[in-house]
Amino acid sequence: MKFSREDSPLSTEQELFDLRFSRINAIQALGYRAYGQRFDFSHTIPAILAVYSATAAEQLDSSRVPVKVAGRIQTIRRMGKAGFAHLQQSGERLQVYVKKDLVSEREWALWELLDLGDIIGVEGYLFRTRTGELSIHVETLTFLSKNLLGMPEKYHGLEDVEIRYRQRYLDLIANPDVHRAFATRAKVIASFRRQLEARGFIEVETPMMQPLYGGAAARPFVTHHNTLDIDLYLRIAPELYLKRLVCGGMERVFEINRNFRNEGISTRHNPEFTMLEFYQAYADYRDLMDLTAELLKNVALDATGSATVPYGDLTLDFSSIRRFTMREAVCEFWKGPDKPSMDNVRDPEWLSRHAGKLTPGECLVDIFERHCEEALVQPTIIHQYPVEVSPLAKQNPDEPGMTDRFEVYAAGMEIGNAFTELNDPDEQRRRFEMQLAMKERGDEEAHQMDEDYLRALCYGMPPAGGEGLGIDRITMLLTNSKSIRDVILFPLLRPEGPIGIAGWLRESSAKHLGK
Repeated sequence: MKFSREDSPLSTEQELFDLRFSRINAIQALGYRAYGQRFDFSHTIPAILAVYSATAAEQLDSSRVPVKVAGRIQTIRRMGKAGFAHLQQSGERLQVYVKKDLVSEREWALWELLDLGDIIGVEGYLFRTRTGELSIHVETLTFLSKNLLGMPEKYHGLEDVEIRYRQRYLDLIANPDVHRAFATRAKVIASFRRQLEARGFIEVETPMMQPLYGGAAARPFVTHHNTLDIDLYLRIAPELYLKRLVCGGMERVFEINRNFRNEGISTRHNPEFTMLEFYQAYADYRDLMDLTAELLKNVALDATGSATVPYGDLTLDFSSIRRFTMREAVCEFWKGPDKPSMDNVRDPEWLSRHAGKLTPGECLVDIFERHCEEALVQPTIIHQYPVEVSPLAKQNPDEPGMTDRFEVYAAGMEIGNAFTELNDPDEQRRRFEMQLAMKERGDEEAHQMDEDYLRALCYGMPPAGGEGLGIDRITMLLTNSKSIRDVILFPLLRPEGPIGIAGWLRESSAKHLGK
């Protein structure tokens, strides 16, 4: 991290800390509180920019728009008896102008003690500088909070990704685009919620600690309840609990849920992540294909203002989602020579020759993942999945080896999974037993037997369709982010060494406090 030129010639964090801490006494001697008090602002900085960015200098001069705002100092430039600073609030910046003759002696003394990162309040009126920049002509200056640590260099921001993820608070201060990315994430969630509620879905909450984990193929995190003396699992998916509610008569339910999977970390995987999962009685996977296309198009519009969004060098179009069966996708997107035909992808010998898995269904999925996933750049639905990899999906009536299931892809990654729900308790038991056999063969992610869920099915679950959509990955696409860590406020990282937090900062504070 580069320190700002405003902090020169000091070069170490310790020196910066000592200097800034010493200024607290000077600020207090002027009658200000070092960590401020409530501040009655009249405007936010984003609101001023939204309303007055296009207002001409002449109009501002004639109307003298009074404003009172608070923000964090991002830049500061002193020029003798005047100076400029930029205040930041909610990822937006606005310039302020302070002139010695127009503020009190006390306020001018405060101005000379300010550091980058300090939080202040200003009152004055809007005007445009000679260069045309919208600014506040300051008449009153208030101190609100002291920053004791150095800020990233203003021309380069905070570029070290390790620091950005570990100190997200500093990332938000230094990089306004980060604030906007998480504002977009909030719009994504709000859009999904609004759209589902408009269609009669009820939002619910299901347990995050479960005696049996299920609803997905994944390794769980294990915890222990001391009073009950039982092991519990952090939820890998809410599916089986949500379908219990459908059995109970809650015919349209959804949950925006945190899931936990004890798996690897990559640019597309974080052990803790967020999904939207919803279930609709008397529907099937074909209904959900149509619903998914509508949901994703509207989410893109609500979050970005357009159904087409940039992603790296690509432009993703959520207004039109392609559809292929898995077999059609293998034929369409096969990499390399000897492009297969539909007869090939139905032939168990051909499948085994190209994958070597135990069953034709497992072979087909393996070939699809190796040859097709990366090619699914534009939003695409892949449907008709083998029964071996779909333990909770209903079989296709015309081909029992396949299920009425689909997944949604964009930019080469899966963003959603849906199917017609299996509501036959006898068939569901057989599927669970199939999964147990896979676990005995060494599949650590195979599904467990859930007797209570089978009991719920015995009471009768209406025909239904269910779906899960990955909030994090969808947000990646809509914010042009290449890593899932860029759209999770506090991604999982290895702990810092003991010196990182508990070393000099604690010692420095104790020294200045006389302890």
